[in-house]
Amino acid sequence: MTEPVPTGLPPTFIQRYRTAFVVAGLMFGMLLGAVDQTVVGTAMPTIVGYLGGFSLITWVTTAYMLTSTASLPIFGKLSDMYGRRLFYLLGLGLFLTGSALCGAAQTMPQLILFRGLQGIGGGAMVPVAQTIVGDIFPAAKRARWQGIFTALFGLASILGPQLGGWMVDYWNWRWVFYINLPIGLTAATLIGAFLRESKDSGPRNVDYLGAGAVVGAVVFLLLGLVQGGKDYPWTSLQILGRFAAAAAFAVLFVIAELRAKEPILPLDLFKDRVFAVTNTVGFFIGLGMFGVVVFIPLFMQGVIGFSASNAGAIMTPMMITLVLASMVGGWLALRVGYRTQMTLGMGIITTGFYLMSRLTPDTSKLQAVGSMLVVGFGLGLVMPILVLAVQDSFPKERRGVVTSSTAFFRSIGGTIGVTVLGVVMNNKALSLVRARLDSIGTGVPPAYAPLMVNFQAAVARDPESLFAVLVNREAQKAIPAQLLAPVMRTAQEILSKSIQTVFLVGLALVGAGTVAALFMGRARLNHRA
Repeated sequence: MTEPVPTGLPPTFIQRYRTAFVVAGLMFGMLLGAVDQTVVGTAMPTIVGYLGGFSLITWVTTAYMLTSTASLPIFGKLSDMYGRRLFYLLGLGLFLTGSALCGAAQTMPQLILFRGLQGIGGGAMVPVAQTIVGDIFPAAKRARWQGIFTALFGLASILGPQLGGWMVDYWNWRWVFYINLPIGLTAATLIGAFLRESKDSGPRNVDYLGAGAVVGAVVFLLLGLVQGGKDYPWTSLQILGRFAAAAAFAVLFVIAELRAKEPILPLDLFKDRVFAVTNTVGFFIGLGMFGVVVFIPLFMQGVIGFSASNAGAIMTPMMITLVLASMVGGWLALRVGYRTQMTLGMGIITTGFYLMSRLTPDTSKLQAVGSMLVVGFGLGLVMPILVLAVQDSFPKERRGVVTSSTAFFRSIGGTIGVTVLGVVMNNKALSLVRARLDSIGTGVPPAYAPLMVNFQAAVARDPESLFAVLVNREAQKAIPAQLLAPVMRTAQEILSKSIQTVFLVGLALVGAGTVAALFMGRARLNHRA
């Protein structure tokens, strides 16, 4: 509810200008969160050059992912209990504090710690912003605005890498973080000044045990997935211990939610068909989408031959169609309903995965880009619906927790997807390398046979070294020109077949999401919500 309007001013005028400023503040915040996720990755090589700690580089991303994912359902529930503005501003404040500290970091451990603080704030910003959109607009307009916000997120993802590269090259890497401050302060000023909410002063019971349990379950699960196969073997006590701890915290979470007066994630939500189906589809979207984000750049650079300098722009085609489809999707949702649009979008994504599973070393760049355009269009149709469907199916008092749940399950799905698809690719690549080891370099001049034997022995000891010749110019220089072409061709074929297998598995995953979408029922957008 808005505050009383000053006498003499038309109520509709006051409401419209407040809404316009609130939307502007939310857009600044969305831009901030979206750009930060891509701009930092571009700057990381330079940051490591200044701070050192190359072995810790992945933790800069992991720390943010851990804290943001774990905090999503907590902020969603708290915003339902105590108001959106309070927790949006709190999340924004934590994010900006973390940004300022990241910019001032003197060591890699400091940067990792401060990125974790940023992540806590990030766990509030995007889902609470989407919830505020659900509060201030009726359903008919909400569909359009959620599509616009999804489009803005995609556009920011395109601009992020270029912005990060420009700052590193022409300014200073610390401004990758400092640039958040003026944008965030503008967003905070607009939201603080113009967003008005009715107050509920009744007693509240915060589910501290449930909050602690969900944090423990998420952190240990993600640590196991991120470190498994890299820092420790999958069957090591360290990884098995992390999964066991995650399972124990998950059981504790279920027990806590069943007993709590106001649970962080009420389990009765899963009885609702729209909530259950939407989050199932979101989970599979995360599984598949992150496969594209991780493995398409590898394919484009290692197999098709995109230069490393263009790596930041590889995802641009997919993001462009995502932006366009998101804007169309809000309009379309009013006319065809959730199930039709979600199933259509998932079907298009599945088609895109099929096209990507057909990519080979002989595929043209145009064909590769075309498959990405298809996936992006499907994602743009589905992503806004994930939020719209749950917001339209629940009262305002539960809108925060159901909105944050869509981001939560999508994030968990993405992390599991990257891990599973990475294991699939590595196992397939290893088997292909072993099967084709003796044939690498077939037909090279006899004078170079001893060199090829040595190279084959090196690959046998370290199969991944074969792929270094695809993306590392120094590795290419170490191989005589007469051997480079057959070695490159073999490496391209093996990498291509491995990534084809990844996309076939991804196709099955998004196909399962398509089937899940069919169970949505005949729910349609409620124009009166």
